[in-house]
Amino acid sequence: MGLVRSLCLLITFLNCLIISVHGQATARPGPVSGTRIGFYLTTCPRAETIVRNAVNAGFSSDPRIAPGILRMHFHDCFVQGCDGSILISGANTERTAGPNLNLQGFEVIDNAKTQLEAACPGVVSCADILALAARDTVILTQGTGWQVPTGRRDGRVSLASNANNLPGPRDSVAVQQQKFSALGLNTRDLVVLVGGHTIGTAGCGVFRNRLFNTTGQTADPTIDPTFLAQLQTQCPQNGDGSVRVDLDTGSGSTWDTSYYNNLSRGRGVLQSDQVLWTDPATRPIVQQLMAPRSTFNVEFARSMVRMSNIGVVTGANGEIRRVCSAVN
Repeated sequence: MGLVRSLCLLITFLNCLIISVHGQATARPGPVSGTRIGFYLTTCPRAETIVRNAVNAGFSSDPRIAPGILRMHFHDCFVQGCDGSILISGANTERTAGPNLNLQGFEVIDNAKTQLEAACPGVVSCADILALAARDTVILTQGTGWQVPTGRRDGRVSLASNANNLPGPRDSVAVQQQKFSALGLNTRDLVVLVGGHTIGTAGCGVFRNRLFNTTGQTADPTIDPTFLAQLQTQCPQNGDGSVRVDLDTGSGSTWDTSYYNNLSRGRGVLQSDQVLWTDPATRPIVQQLMAPRSTFNVEFARSMVRMSNIGVVTGANGEIRRVCSAVN
């Protein structure tokens, strides 16, 4: 028995070493993250089903919750890690920060939490609900799902001031790289994860600076002229800045690779998106992801697992909130 146990330990070590040497993202995080697939298998076996049903119901009522919840998960993880702090409501919380004002889908997370508290009181964290829901929204928009590692606990701090360093719509590639790198994500993770813009919209006020000749500024020359005219019609110079435009023109509600194809044609809506094509550091990755045999879905799953393990609170730290909008 001792020899068998030693061999098993050696094989486990070699497997970990292979992952380390190749540096590839996998769908199974290492033990350092503190999360694992099937965390609630015995304590709340229907947890993922309950979340999925709540997301399905929310999506049936309003499909806009899909990009809303996915973006919410991004914004949660990029501020103090994936601890559900973006779900806390109140004055000066993360939800009140400028980049988070238009997030949608909070009621879906709350609904899932209410059902989970009835089935398994005090067991499933809001941070895990959000991570699971983000995966489920991708599936609902015709994307490929993945196994979500769970075991996160909820953070107790949520401050609007901590959201100041979220990736912005005017960021250069260098700035985006810096923000992703600070959280352990590389340039490929960056290009893959921003591909989440294949669903969702942006308000005209966020990108209208690219569209018109104004004092000291000309229309962005990287925008395809035909597309520029289209955007100018949708977002007049003195029009309503809250009018929404698809980030992936022609396919704004379907999970696919047309977002990357649009970048190659000068049809990126946000400046931070279009520069992924014009910058030599990221253009080759965009070209690979828009190819006929694109690995986008597989890579997105891997990068999402990496991102969803940023700064997680596990073990005896944090708490399991009774309601997601307030600390216990």
